[in-house]
Amino acid sequence: MQAPFVRSLLLSAAEGGGGGLLSVDSTLLWATLVIFALFAYVLGKFAWGPLLKIVDERERSIREQVEAAERAAAEARDTLAKHQELLRDAGREREEILSRALKEAEQARLELVAKARAESEALLKRGQEQMQRERDQALVELRSQVADIAVEAASRIVKSSLSDEAQRRLVDEYIQALPRVQ
Repeated sequence: MQAPFVRSLLLSAAEGGGGGLLSVDSTLLWATLVIFALFAYVLGKFAWGPLLKIVDERERSIREQVEAAERAAAEARDTLAKHQELLRDAGREREEILSRALKEAEQARLELVAKARAESEALLKRGQEQMQRERDQALVELRSQVADIAVEAASRIVKSSLSDEAQRRLVDEYIQALPRVQ
């Protein structure tokens, strides 16, 4: 049925149809409308449906990618904020550690200075005590030697005029006159 209809349309179009520029051929109009409807149905069934489906899938895919990018950007901002907070915390901790280390170093320095001062004072005191002991010992030895020399000299000088008891008394008086060990 379609073949004779199409053939008649083609024949009438080839003959010139007898109309002018503004004349309307009803057969041609109806044939055009039918072909257009058939073409629209075929396109809608086999082309527009799948094409719209592809466009919808592409739109959904783009929307998902945009949402994923927004989530990634939000995560990146959160991560950046966390890293900045960690850096601030690390800076504060570094400052605290440096401050604590400086205080400990100052304390250690003060302790070392105090210890060195105490050791030097103790060493000085021991040196003074040792010098005093050596001085006392030297004075005792000197007294003893002076007493021996005095007794010897006195015994030679006064051997004939003094008795042993008088010599001893003279030596004792001489020893008493020597400076005392303190």
